[in-house]
Amino acid sequence: MTTPHLYRIILPVADIEKAAQFYSAVLESDGERISPGRHYFDCGGTILACYDPQADGDPVGDGWRFHENQYLYFSVADLDAVHARIETAGGRVLSGVETMPWGERMFYAEDPFGSRISFVEEGTLFTGADVKDQ
Repeated sequence: MTTPHLYRIILPVADIEKAAQFYSAVLESDGERISPGRHYFDCGGTILACYDPQADGDPVGDGWRFHENQYLYFSVADLDAVHARIETAGGRVLSGVETMPWGERMFYAEDPFGSRISFVEEGTLFTGADVKDQ
């Protein structure tokens, strides 16, 4: 049996243009407009799909937006550079760069719509080993 591969994450946004500008600046990638309300970014084989249902003419029901304490985690080569770009791009930094007890060097932020995002330095990723062994 093969291991499932996560290939796409839908991130609801209230303004597709603003989302495309923010994530293009932070991820240093133009991404690709798929439809009037969808803009995709290839994040190492997993697609971050920014989705504005109103721009696509889709109905918007209750609860379509983000949920508090739900984070998207990105692995990046230059953590300090990404940290510096967040506010310039229109987001909000929620924490300074810190090293967690399990060794990850990371920080928390919000995109312009309040969705929580986190960035972790590539060489420090924690993928589930026993924390006591770290």
